[in-house]
Amino acid sequence: QVQLVESGGGIVHSGGSLKLSCTTSGSDLSFYTMGWYRQAPEMERELVATISARNRTNYANSVKGRFTISRDNAKNTVSLQMNSLKPEDTAIYYCNNIDTGAWGQGTLVTVSS
Repeated sequence: QVQLVESGGGIVHSGGSLKLSCTTSGSDLSFYTMGWYRQAPEMERELVATISARNRTNYANSVKGRFTISRDNAKNTVSLQMNSLKPEDTAIYYCNNIDTGAWGQGTLVTVSS
């Protein structure tokens, strides 16, 4: 299965911003519905945002107005811009090709209070 690669995680203070990116060399992501998920310690993995091949987006209520999912087909990349970060956003963030089921290895986001 084609491997997705995430980048952009890190440590940021509450109220700060981070931008996550997801890419692969194994397929053209523009054809697929892509999603970002996250998993906090001792919590189940939850859907954060999705973007369809036609760029229709959907967000979890907890991130609406703060996070923006987008794609750059020229760079074969799907991104998640995260603003106004809160400590409860701390989690490992995963990129997912919803159509094929492929996952990335995850990137850790830590928001300090």
